[in-house]
Amino acid sequence: MYIPFHKPYITEDEVSGLLDTVRSGWLTMGPKTFEFEREFLSYVGSEHAVAVNSGTSALHLALKAIDLKEGEEVIVPTMTFTATAEVVCYCNAKPVLVDIDRTTGNIDISAVEKAITPRTRAIIPVHYGGLPCDMDQISDIAEANKLFVIEDAAHSLPASYKGKPVGSIGDLTCFSFYATKPLAAGEGGMVTTENEEWAERMRILRLHGISKDAWKRYSNGGSWYYEVLETGYKYNMTDLQASLGLSQLRKLDKMWEMRKHIAQKYTEAFSDVEQLITPYLNSDRVSSYHLYALKINPGVLNIDRAEFIEILKERGIGTSVHFIPLHRHPFYQNAFSYGVEDFPEAEWVYERIISLPIYPGMSEAEVGYVIQTVTDVCEKHRK
Repeated sequence: MYIPFHKPYITEDEVSGLLDTVRSGWLTMGPKTFEFEREFLSYVGSEHAVAVNSGTSALHLALKAIDLKEGEEVIVPTMTFTATAEVVCYCNAKPVLVDIDRTTGNIDISAVEKAITPRTRAIIPVHYGGLPCDMDQISDIAEANKLFVIEDAAHSLPASYKGKPVGSIGDLTCFSFYATKPLAAGEGGMVTTENEEWAERMRILRLHGISKDAWKRYSNGGSWYYEVLETGYKYNMTDLQASLGLSQLRKLDKMWEMRKHIAQKYTEAFSDVEQLITPYLNSDRVSSYHLYALKINPGVLNIDRAEFIEILKERGIGTSVHFIPLHRHPFYQNAFSYGVEDFPEAEWVYERIISLPIYPGMSEAEVGYVIQTVTDVCEKHRK
């Protein structure tokens, strides 16, 4: 038996939807993309949704929407994928890395307050593993300091904070539809916002800075004439991606229930195992259960995290690590002089985390095998 870390939940819905799009002859951005935007904004309760080709593009356009300028600063948690910070560099601005809360993996509120300078323009909280950050506190800090809040919600569909869906809270919220994400379109992303002006600008920027209806120029109702309004990007979503996204969106709640069930089975099995620390869930928010980031307790094990992962691999279980903190990577060390001593909480978490398989479609037997194997490794390698 081999259980991969992740496998997208693809059924006949995606296949038939994709075939319909192929047969329509419209493969790039068009009717399906706009249908996906409409259904997505309705689902999360936002005023506007702008579909793009990746979560990274979504973050970049969000920064362009607030007109981030060279030399300005954006606060980013170190425990995230590089895309969250690299988009700040796209704007010749500085990503200011801060530590996390070891319990949740989310950005440390006190570290955010300490990192604010006169050059700070925005905060990008990352909802780690799908568990929303402390958005009330972040919003209060942002309001007091005239900062924008751009949520990195790559893990967080669907998730909610105090009854509000992620996607309807911050100034802008950025989602990813990469193959391993809760909604998997292969590639793709979405930005949601209440600000019509920002949404309109992002729609222009996603397609070379061309006037918004240029996509129609090869359709029956289009025109050959268009205008380039500013320097833009090739960030548009395609109808092929959108057709997958629509099928996934329509069963998103079902897939969430499946991940939640697996998470509950894991937590029930591992909560009393001394060698393990299960993920924390706040009572005032709902996780998407995108990741099940288990932590090992090295004090009662005679193996480290890397050895634990290797043993699971040998026994047919794929895992991952989310994430190697940004301050550990050569680029961020060399460009911004970050060091491991500056992020003790992220270091504590990084040494312990293992992301277990938690994808819709896992059988009860597969879940049981993961539980049995992890528990067995803990017993065999107890100090």
